[in-house]
Amino acid sequence: MRIALYQPDIPQNTGTILRLAACLGVEAHIVEPAGFPISDRAFRRAGMDYLDQVVIVRHASWTAFDAWRRAERLRLVLFTTAAAVSYLDHGYRRGDVLMFGRESSGVPDAVHQVADARLLIPMRPGLRSINVAMVAAMALGEAMRQTNGPPSE
Repeated sequence: MRIALYQPDIPQNTGTILRLAACLGVEAHIVEPAGFPISDRAFRRAGMDYLDQVVIVRHASWTAFDAWRRAERLRLVLFTTAAAVSYLDHGYRRGDVLMFGRESSGVPDAVHQVADARLLIPMRPGLRSINVAMVAAMALGEAMRQTNGPPSE
């Protein structure tokens, strides 16, 4: 299981997600450009000393990330408010890449078009979105539950 962040733009959320990845033994991918320098203080503070414990793979662009993913033959599971299928109704696989979009704008249509699955976390009507770090924790938790924990890849 892997987490991928598409051009993250809030350093505190990114740091929190990377801390989650470190604690659960999950590789993290950042599709650049990020909306902040990776050396940002808020990013480092949110990640605390856990950032040294997570494998972070940076991709220079969406094109580079997608080429890597295709070469590795990995499914892309996109979490988006524009989906119709609940994250609880999806069958996860150990090699899946769980992708989360920019906090401010999600992902572009090109990403939606190539995703192998598009999932949402059902919310009460009238509410816009759940914090991306919370979504990542919920999604990763369900994916790990279904696949019996972190991979030993």
